[in-house]
Amino acid sequence: MLLHGILPPITTPFYPDGSLYFRKLEHNVERYSKTPVAGIVVLGSTGESILLSDQERRDVLKCAREHAAPEKVLVAGSGIESAIETLRLTEYAASLGYDVAMVRTPHYYKRQMLPANLLAFYRTVADRSPLPVIIYNFPQATGYDIPAEVVIELAEHPNLIGIKESAGVIEKVKKMVEGTRHIQRTATVTEVFNAVTPRMLAAAGSTNGGSDVVPTSALGGTAVATPPKLKTRTKEVGYQVLVGSAHLLKDSLDVGAVGAILAFACAAPTACYEIYAAWKEGDMALALEKQQRIVEASLKVGGELGIPGVKYAMDLNGYYGGPSRLPLLPLTADQKAEVGRLMANIRN
Repeated sequence: MLLHGILPPITTPFYPDGSLYFRKLEHNVERYSKTPVAGIVVLGSTGESILLSDQERRDVLKCAREHAAPEKVLVAGSGIESAIETLRLTEYAASLGYDVAMVRTPHYYKRQMLPANLLAFYRTVADRSPLPVIIYNFPQATGYDIPAEVVIELAEHPNLIGIKESAGVIEKVKKMVEGTRHIQRTATVTEVFNAVTPRMLAAAGSTNGGSDVVPTSALGGTAVATPPKLKTRTKEVGYQVLVGSAHLLKDSLDVGAVGAILAFACAAPTACYEIYAAWKEGDMALALEKQQRIVEASLKVGGELGIPGVKYAMDLNGYYGGPSRLPLLPLTADQKAEVGRLMANIRN
């Protein structure tokens, strides 16, 4: 499956009392669906998934799935500390029609998170998962950084198709890209090389392209062509390394990353996409200009201030951010003023 491009790891909206605000989730998903992002990640770190109950996770997955545009790749954050619970949530996401499972590194028992443990965990999940799996490495939150060597070894598994690498170390991204370069897999794509998933093919009613004609007998003598079915081709893709640091997006693409899952894209999806699009077109000067435009804001909003910062920036840009759950606190007046200043020229 193709996972190139920009994907926002969407936030989970709450009412002031902390209960889920589904109408605002619907609003956000529908608006992201109109942007040029390649897909949507639900229940990532930015979605406060670790602060939700199991039932709330399922409810959020269901709501987002029902309101996403059919052409967007849907990624479910289904990583939980145990393999068995990870698989249960992954199976539920698959039953809803999600395309990919994003599984964060288990990390609570850090002393036992040796290479053998991680190899066994991810291979067990990948063996049994009904969805293709990407590893999610976020050491700033988990306190555990999966070694590049372990990622390279896991990349041989046919159902482990990539990684979201959020450590923010370009040399590690480069090492993983180079260490997995030999892996080549065939992915189905559209005629313009956008992602195609089994869900999209099923919705189009065909796996082989073309169009049908309704028989004249069914229409009283007039033959009418039905809408064209999804036309596809194939593309060779390798092990796909996506990154999670917006301020390093261009540098990461330069060393072989194929896209990014960016918290900053929750507030500014088009600004992030413009970096990727310029790079893809080979206009490195424009890509650098677009990158420099968001560096300060992304470091402050997505990095230092975290989810409350992202949510406030979303509020400024027409999405619903709203409150976070405790122990996360709202921004102070001074912090809000700084975010407003940084986001003043990033309205999208």
